[in-house]
Amino acid sequence: MRSERSYGAGRGARPGGGPAAGARAGRAAAALGAAVACVALAAGCGIRSTSVPVDAGAAPSRVPCRTSGTDTGNRPPDSLTVQVYLVCASQLAPAERTVEVDGSGPDRLRVARTLLAQLQQKPSDEEQRAGFSTLVPADLRVGGARAGDPKGTLRLSEQPEDLPAEALAQLVCSYAESDAGGSGGSALLGGPGAYEPRDYLCTSETKSRPTEVPTPKASS
Repeated sequence: MRSERSYGAGRGARPGGGPAAGARAGRAAAALGAAVACVALAAGCGIRSTSVPVDAGAAPSRVPCRTSGTDTGNRPPDSLTVQVYLVCASQLAPAERTVEVDGSGPDRLRVARTLLAQLQQKPSDEEQRAGFSTLVPADLRVGGARAGDPKGTLRLSEQPEDLPAEALAQLVCSYAESDAGGSGGSALLGGPGAYEPRDYLCTSETKSRPTEVPTPKASS
């Protein structure tokens, strides 16, 4: 009669590899099944596997589009604070500027020229750090109404539609929200030619999408 040890050795020598080989085969089959299930699940969810690391790029930069504001305590006596609209993060954002004024009282054309000069001015270091820029041409000029123009018309040295859309949006919103603008949040602008002036609206859409030409105000 064979011993248990020799009996076990004899069974292990049989074809098929015995219990140990069977266990290994079972584990391999289970692993293969799990891998197939994972692939099927990924395919069902629309996920494409890859062995190459994906570089999603740098995180989008964030700019505040806001400065610390004007220090009114150190403002010269013959000056006032005005607000102009600059481009920041692909939108229009307000910026405050301190300007000197004379004692002749408010005047629409004087205000318009002051605001235009501020829009043409290079943003300060603080404004640039906050993300501000301007697209208003340095050679642009503004004048008063001609004979036959509606009251409140401002004539530019270029046709408004020929300006970059962002520059026109800057002008419209800066004028519309100041003493230079007309009523109802709009600016009545014309060009050097014989074309009639148009009343451009400054809306929330104008500020959020300055790359689109501001919408003219509907005629009443």
